[in-house]
Amino acid sequence: MIATTGLRALPTSTRITTAVGVGGTAITGIASAANANPVVTFIVAGATLAALAALVGDATEQLGSRMGAGATGMLQSALGNLPELFISIFALRAGLIVVVQAALVGSILGNSLLVLGIAFFCGGLRHGTQRFNRETPMLITIMTLIAVSAIALPTAAQLLHTPAANHQDALSGVSALVLLLLFVASTIFVLKGGALGVTTTAEDEGVQWQLWIALTLLGGAGVASAFVSNWFVTALQPATDAIGISQGFTGLVIVAIAGNAVENVVGVRFALENRTDLAISVILNSSLQVALALIPALVLISFLVSSTHLLLVMSPLLVVALAVTAVITAVIVYDGESTWIEGVALIGLYVLIAAAFWWG
Repeated sequence: MIATTGLRALPTSTRITTAVGVGGTAITGIASAANANPVVTFIVAGATLAALAALVGDATEQLGSRMGAGATGMLQSALGNLPELFISIFALRAGLIVVVQAALVGSILGNSLLVLGIAFFCGGLRHGTQRFNRETPMLITIMTLIAVSAIALPTAAQLLHTPAANHQDALSGVSALVLLLLFVASTIFVLKGGALGVTTTAEDEGVQWQLWIALTLLGGAGVASAFVSNWFVTALQPATDAIGISQGFTGLVIVAIAGNAVENVVGVRFALENRTDLAISVILNSSLQVALALIPALVLISFLVSSTHLLLVMSPLLVVALAVTAVITAVIVYDGESTWIEGVALIGLYVLIAAAFWWG
């Protein structure tokens, strides 16, 4: 491991990301204060959030590397989704429930289909058939399937007109609490050396930042994410109206990628390096964190910050997309092998789902 001695010794990619984050935050703030074209503000804010999300992920890994792999995973779960958390909170306060629901589902789809598909495709083209230990991916997909079931049940109760349909607040709250308990259980499992603990750390990268640098970048990126998220949500509705895209597509694709998927492109790099076990674990763990931690946390937070509560009663198409993704992911990692054609198939499925939401 190489310890860096200052900001100039940081990897070039990190310095570029930091510059984009700082510059983008300043430009977005100025554009918002000047009531600039909402489309321009929306695009700049989205790109800035993507950079800030990547920076939060890098800084979190650096902090976690000082505490071991299990603690790194726990820290990533707690802090890795900060930009998306802020976006969702501001969107809830603005009453944009459809955007929030679509963005949360889109985060899972973006990682499990788009990013994993790109990783399989790029790794397969360079190395041919890639093999991995399927224990960790199968455990992650099983946990994800359980989480998806808990998310889907309130919608099923509504569609089937069961007695529970009249108690959606309570049912969503119970589902959220169960998911958070599963998250706590999985965290304990990770800290005891369980398979879910396979994750990327600074040691994997061969470079370790000084502690003050990691803390400064994490704190700065977190604060900037809060401001940029507010400006992003303010510009969201007028921008999407001007462009002519639906709130569902905006949440499922644009918000999800800006707030979550970009930071997991590191998994693609691991696939290119033929480190398939690590690539799959990084990508799928991100989906699991959203399902087990971010979604239930936002359900409970919505009761505190908004008069419009985030319930787990979603459009049937969102639930179907989520269920199909969870099942396909479990099937595709079952044999412990990946090929470039499987990557193409995953990307194609993502495009099909995104197209289904283009009109709303």
